[in-house]
Amino acid sequence: MFNLKGKVAVVTGASSGLGVQMATAFAKQGADLVILARRLERLEELAANLQTNYNVKVLPLKCDVTSTEDINSAAEKTEQEFGKVDILLNCAGSSKDKGVLDMSDEEWDFTIATDMTSVFKMTRAFANIMKKNHYGRIINIASMYGLVGNTEIYTVAYHSSKGGVVNFTRAVAAELALDGITCNAICPGYFETELTKPVLDTEQFQEFAKTHVPMQRYGKPGELDAAAVFLASEEASYVTGAILPVDGGYTCI
Repeated sequence: MFNLKGKVAVVTGASSGLGVQMATAFAKQGADLVILARRLERLEELAANLQTNYNVKVLPLKCDVTSTEDINSAAEKTEQEFGKVDILLNCAGSSKDKGVLDMSDEEWDFTIATDMTSVFKMTRAFANIMKKNHYGRIINIASMYGLVGNTEIYTVAYHSSKGGVVNFTRAVAAELALDGITCNAICPGYFETELTKPVLDTEQFQEFAKTHVPMQRYGKPGELDAAAVFLASEEASYVTGAILPVDGGYTCI
């Protein structure tokens, strides 16, 4: 089960953090990859590693996911190289953390563009390729903060963008169901990445996690892999519009 050999997976945000983990998880299952991010040198390093260790084909492409031009170019190059796209994992993201009373227009616009509008643009470009083959698996990395608020870090634009991704996922799932394309979202809890490490490393936040996460810890590397691989697989053919928290129980209390 969950064999992805012969599939082509596109992963955004693949130069660091969860994007690297997800790309590696797909490669382990045999998928060929197109990895996208702004830092091409990191993508090339990851591509070499995955090709050597898992004997898969990897195409690294520099791409700013807020740029329609970059995205459409990446989609065109992907179709030229592989002739199809089976899996799209929207993982790229960033955030300006402020509360509603203090956030500037620029901080709001940056976060919405990076975390939500990018998902729309990527999905539009790559789902059009999927539709030609009547097959696709779209997986959006949202956040548990797209399901609930929080009192520890004021980050209103991030909550808003990830909440938007959650319902965008449902809308796309319904729209593309008859095109053989599923669309689901994963809502991670606290996982250490370049973006989150400065906050998660603080004693204050570690104490917060112990009282607010039923498992009393952050997520470990690899603990998102199974969710992504499942949703990308043939076996998940009847799963669409699902919102899957992987958060140690944070959203259940």
